[in-house]
Amino acid sequence: MDQQLKIEDLHIGNGKEVVRGALITTHYTGWLEDGSKFESSHDKGRPFQCVIGTGRVIKGWDIGLMGMKVGGKRKLWVPAALAYGERQIGTRIPPHSNLLFEIEVLEVLTRDD
Repeated sequence: MDQQLKIEDLHIGNGKEVVRGALITTHYTGWLEDGSKFESSHDKGRPFQCVIGTGRVIKGWDIGLMGMKVGGKRKLWVPAALAYGERQIGTRIPPHSNLLFEIEVLEVLTRDD
């Protein structure tokens, strides 16, 4: 995998758009390059919420989810530099890991809501 974020839209949503500072609700699954799954909101039985574009999640998400719309599904290929870099995360994500995510946006809330 090269060191560039890659984005593939699997389904274009038609709801509210993800913008910087929005509270988003997603379902996601994350894999290492070897295909092993390291985490999934589906497996946890609940969606994941985060504020996007403000450094609260990995940079690959902050960049890669911008412009998605509610109902949309996207694949992100996130190079280590835009994920966790040199850090090991728990026992599942080794240092210098490139990551693959499939993410579905369920809800977008902005300050205007």
